[in-house]
Amino acid sequence: MLREIVLDTETTGTDHAAGDRVIEIGCVEMINHIPTGESYHVYINPERPVSAGALAVHGLSDEFLADKPLFSDIADGFIAFIADSRLVIHNAPFDVGFLNAEFARTGHAPILMENVLDTLSMARRKHPGAPNNLDALCNRYNIDNTRRTKHGALLDAEILAEVYIELIGGKQTDLGLAVTQARAEILGSEARHGAPRERRIPPARLTDAEREAHAAFLGEFKCEPIWRDYLGSS
Repeated sequence: MLREIVLDTETTGTDHAAGDRVIEIGCVEMINHIPTGESYHVYINPERPVSAGALAVHGLSDEFLADKPLFSDIADGFIAFIADSRLVIHNAPFDVGFLNAEFARTGHAPILMENVLDTLSMARRKHPGAPNNLDALCNRYNIDNTRRTKHGALLDAEILAEVYIELIGGKQTDLGLAVTQARAEILGSEARHGAPRERRIPPARLTDAEREAHAAFLGEFKCEPIWRDYLGSS
């Protein structure tokens, strides 16, 4: 079973090294590339002002965030949700850089990039020279993003999950794979439980006249045909 977490964040600005902080995390769970309906979503008090540029992008004001939990309050629950799963992120170095800066403050282990799949890198390889931001990919794959009037971590994670499925081959490919896996599970179960396999017997194609002609031909032999020792008398 492959468990993946499609993840997005919103922040106070663009530079965690300069002290910008995470203010929203949104996650969507996928099992074998199929969304399960399970999600994780939280707003966070960054303990610093949101920049004007970031506010224009996501609309999360200082007043809105003032009564939200601190990152240290949600860290353990967030880590539990993403544990033992591959993370799927668009422009992963940005989000992972911010999250690891937060983990450094709380004393938690960082996210390792070897456990992260960057859909922006995937899109650039698949569509070189073309725009590959989330809106452009939605347009390319006919994914409805009309709800996305502003950036939001959970909504963007949900949309990215649809984009990711298209990047790896689309829904039709996954459906075929699911059918193949289901068939393999059935066959594996039969083998484990000793269930006999159905033996397909081809339909007879010889007419009675052809059978009689063949028998007459064999009657012309001076000795018994050797293959009857294996097949029995005809």
